Amino acid sequence: METSRATPAEVGDNMERMKNNCTGMDQKLADMLLDPGAVPAKVQAHFAECDGCRQQLAELRATLALLDTWEAPEPNPYFMTRLDARLREERAAAPAGWFARLRARFVYGPSMHVRPLAAMALSVLLLLGGGTYLGVTNGDQPAAQPVQAVVHDLQTLDSNAQLLDQMEALSSNPDNGN
Repeated sequence: METSRATPAEVGDNMERMKNNCTGMDQKLADMLLDPGAVPAKVQAHFAECDGCRQQLAELRATLALLDTWEAPEPNPYFMTRLDARLREERAAAPAGWFARLRARFVYGPSMHVRPLAAMALSVLLLLGGGTYLGVTNGDQPAAQPVQAVVHDLQTLDSNAQLLDQMEALSSNPDNGN
């Protein structure tokens, strides 16, 4: 009796096809656990044929079965007492650096009216700083040079065509006594 052996190329092709078929099956694992009847027949057939996906499904089922049997441990009866004592110690301890002390004063301070004052002071500082910055950066433009009277008259002459026409008529008129 002769057994058919697959060539290494055929084995590689089968593995590649199975690998391509397994893509996206991780998302279907939850569906297979919760409601296998609602899963499409193609996905069910893949899980029936693919050893890797079937093993993942079995491991997930075993994990969920273990989680169902797990019971949360009872908390230590002195936990809240120790937590309160630790919090009191941390509040009573002096902060390490100047920034930590400043932060503690504004954030954890006993007086709640300090926070709005700090917010207003910060807003005023930002407005003053922004205004000063704008004043400094816009003040770098050179001041306009004063226009001399002759230049101004020439500019006026250039812009007034009627006046130019009248001047030409006067200069070309021979009756002019000049």
